[in-house]
Amino acid sequence: MDVRRAREIAASPIMADVTYNGERIYIEQVDEQNEMAVVYPLGNPNHKQRVSVSSLHEH
Repeated sequence: MDVRRAREIAASPIMADVTYNGERIYIEQVDEQNEMAVVYPLGNPNHKQRVSVSSLHEH
């Protein structure tokens, strides 16, 4: 995924189908300068991770 699309998904009120390592995630925040995102699994909002935007996949 590219940074622009990740930012759009994070800002949208509509939930997108995005995965990280095969697990459905929510994109909480996008750091465009470093091309990183703060994400968490849909069922576990306390398990936040900072990951590369390029490792996210939209379905």
